[in-house]
Amino acid sequence: LFLAVAAGRAQVQQEPWAETRENTGINITCHHPNIQTGEVIHWYRHLPGRGPAFLVLSMKSSRALTDLLGRLEVAADRRSSALWLTEPRLRDAAVYYCALRA
Repeated sequence: LFLAVAAGRAQVQQEPWAETRENTGINITCHHPNIQTGEVIHWYRHLPGRGPAFLVLSMKSSRALTDLLGRLEVAADRRSSALWLTEPRLRDAAVYYCALRA
């Protein structure tokens, strides 16, 4: 199972790719060291042959994902976040983006 990750804006940094086996949990991390007070952390997923789809957003707290098993974890200082996929399946192979929006 191959999961590509990409930066949504210049203010965020992500590893270019990550991979795991089916049903083996994975953390996809995003660093946003210059996040501003009013900015919200957004995560999206771009499945092959489809447009990007919204997954989850948060200001500062961890949130469960609704479209797949997992959750968004946000660091206490908000300078990083991680999308934790608990049991990724082959159908979850996609490009995962994080972005900051006011």
